[in-house]
Amino acid sequence: MKHLTRIATGGLTAALALGTLGTTVHAQETTEWTMTTTWPDSLELIEIDRRWVDTVHRIAGDSIEIDFRAGGTLMPGPEVFDATQSGSIDAAGDWPGYWAGRSPAFSPLATHTMLFNATDYLNWIFEWGGFELYQEIYGDYGMVYLPYGITNNESGFRGSEPIDSIADLEGLRLRLSGRDQGRVLERLGGSQVTLSGGEIYQALERGVVDGAEFSTPGVDYKAGFHEVTNHWAVPGWHQSASVFGVMINKEAWDALDEQTQEQLKVAAESTMAWSIAWSERRSTEGTQAFKDAGVEISQMSEEDLKEIQQVANEVIVEGACENEQHARVYHSQISYLKEYAAWRDISVPFNLSRTIEDLPSLERIEECM
Repeated sequence: MKHLTRIATGGLTAALALGTLGTTVHAQETTEWTMTTTWPDSLELIEIDRRWVDTVHRIAGDSIEIDFRAGGTLMPGPEVFDATQSGSIDAAGDWPGYWAGRSPAFSPLATHTMLFNATDYLNWIFEWGGFELYQEIYGDYGMVYLPYGITNNESGFRGSEPIDSIADLEGLRLRLSGRDQGRVLERLGGSQVTLSGGEIYQALERGVVDGAEFSTPGVDYKAGFHEVTNHWAVPGWHQSASVFGVMINKEAWDALDEQTQEQLKVAAESTMAWSIAWSERRSTEGTQAFKDAGVEISQMSEEDLKEIQQVANEVIVEGACENEQHARVYHSQISYLKEYAAWRDISVPFNLSRTIEDLPSLERIEECM
């Protein structure tokens, strides 16, 4: 991997002593990185990546310069993992769930079915050991990981026919991301179709799928889904929140001085806080835009959501027992929910996290660890 540097030479300081001219040259090295992302320009999630890059440039000054390229301009989105791991590029923005085929532990690092909301991910990453688990799992592939984006509950399914209940899922082919999400859908009678974000519009337009989910309402609207669908099923139980971040090649990271490393971490923390407010504002605007476009919204009943919760709990436990790292991530996350409940549940109605009465069995997960 090539790490390019440029030398910025400061002014000369002249000193005259005993008839001798002494000259001191101050030099500062600027590290140059190449970074891409899984998101093309047409998908608004790329704004989270751009925000981090811009924040790094603002606070790190001349110590690092990141040449950021939109997804698909250097390589197809699915190839950014290998490119970052090998050092062909220095960094890439991602959604961890795309790599669940390599290790199922990536799935809960990215999203949940019927579990965390945005505040839960924020709490868990910063104060309940989540950050360290990202380093461990990405570290197995020679990368450092900085989570820098969180979006809250995703939109739900969009299609040409309404989905009013679990019964309506029977036989439907739905675009859906996530390993555990697909398993839950299959137990509810539907089947998962895997498509990249850039392929969804045409798949809906041509009827390749019966419906699709992608992201939050603002992102979905900008992607044009109101042009090819007229029904929207809420809530987005399949992804109660999502995390995004940057994969960094370990050698590229280690080549940075400690101060620059800390500046990149601070930029990630800042971007994460901004991303929640940004996505909630865009979700509000997107929801109204879908309504104005005449899209009909249907809401699943509390009874159906309770049934989905039970199915999701079983999928979580079974998946945890298939992989030790997967089990440890879920064990950490469910332990957080149980511990946080001591404060969360007495602060109603001003609490921030979800109150879930029926959690996946921590005891059964412990048996698999």
